[in-house]
Amino acid sequence: MSSLDVSRELKDEKIAIVGSGLIGQIWAMIFAGAGYRVSLFDIDPSQVKKALQGIKDTLAEYEHKGHLRGTLSAADQTDLVTGCCDLAQCMDGAKHVQECVPENLELKRKVFQQIDQHATSKMVLASSSSCILSSQFASDLKHKDRVLIAHPVNPPYFIPLVEIIPAEWTNPDVTRCTRDLMEQIGQSPVTLNKELPGFALNRIQYAIINECWNMVQSGVLSASDIDKLMYDGLGPRYAFIGPLETMHLNADGIVDYCKRYADGAYRVSSTFKPPPIQYDIPTAESVMKEMEKTIPVERLSDRRKWRDDRLAALAMLKKDIDKV
Repeated sequence: MSSLDVSRELKDEKIAIVGSGLIGQIWAMIFAGAGYRVSLFDIDPSQVKKALQGIKDTLAEYEHKGHLRGTLSAADQTDLVTGCCDLAQCMDGAKHVQECVPENLELKRKVFQQIDQHATSKMVLASSSSCILSSQFASDLKHKDRVLIAHPVNPPYFIPLVEIIPAEWTNPDVTRCTRDLMEQIGQSPVTLNKELPGFALNRIQYAIINECWNMVQSGVLSASDIDKLMYDGLGPRYAFIGPLETMHLNADGIVDYCKRYADGAYRVSSTFKPPPIQYDIPTAESVMKEMEKTIPVERLSDRRKWRDDRLAALAMLKKDIDKV
């Protein structure tokens, strides 16, 4: 299901968002687009006010550009989102709590201890963590069986994938309900059957980055040509099919692909360097120098907006293609 191909009606159900930064704001917009009442929590009143204004402005912009989700107007969706600085008030009556604080283990432990105090046995307690496992911060919680990871991909409004990662003690019904909810609001969930460092998307992403870094570091390719390999090579293909289906289609099925190409793939793979001990500063400075020729640091915000507009257009294209 496309993230933009969903019709929504008002729902008499509440979602709690803990943390009003960029990811918290986007989650709020996604849920509001699906007709849910959303309560957005932060400890700083000025941050809550700033976040609500940001949501209002962004929804209006998306409506103007034709990117708005759901059937409700931007004004109606804005009205569905309220802010508060009282966690108990934020969570009261919510069926789903989405934590969106920075990626810091000690902070997540502290926040989830507070969430645990106001949780019920029927709430889903989801973290937007991108690398930290829920077993690292939820093991001592009273409601740990209600906790899991629901990791979005930036920017979540236009890239619908959500990784759902339960801990070994997570109630299977919580995992199922979370996946159902993500599909209902127009996201595209995948469920890991067990915890894994980095989850799935980042493990694949890091493998790509590691080899790209090694090729730049060893002088094989320029930074601009590395990126071109993705946006004019692998990227267009992977926008519609994944690597396993690619193997399946590039031969008479995936078994035939392995018979034909496995030995060559192994020989190439055996020449890979180990992951970099670190992403070294000299290589980073070299890449930065090349990047700044076309994208100076002071223009990063403009480039992000450009990126989001392209991703929105791609999402709409995929929706239209799926209708054919």
